[in-house]
Amino acid sequence: MSKLKSEVIPRRRALSLLGLATLILALPATVLTVSDAEAQAQQPAPEAPETGTERRQERRTGRVRRRTGRREARRKGREERRELRRGGGEEKGSEEKK
Repeated sequence: MSKLKSEVIPRRRALSLLGLATLILALPATVLTVSDAEAQAQQPAPEAPETGTERRQERRTGRVRRRTGRREARRKGREERRELRRGGGEEKGSEEKK
């Protein structure tokens, strides 16, 4: 019969064997997952700003444009109503008096 020899393994040797076993097990997994397909390049969004500051500036610019559009529409409406009161009102008044 064979004699069993029990030997104490030093900590460094045990850790090196554990690392080697991990490397051996991980290597086939990485080899199997590698594909021959080429990666597709991602195209950045053309209008998407990169930083939060740029996004905030775009929002502010949009708000200002909308606000000026509303102001111009109000101003134009006031001018039209004023013109009707001044110019159009006299014609209506003169027709009613006749």
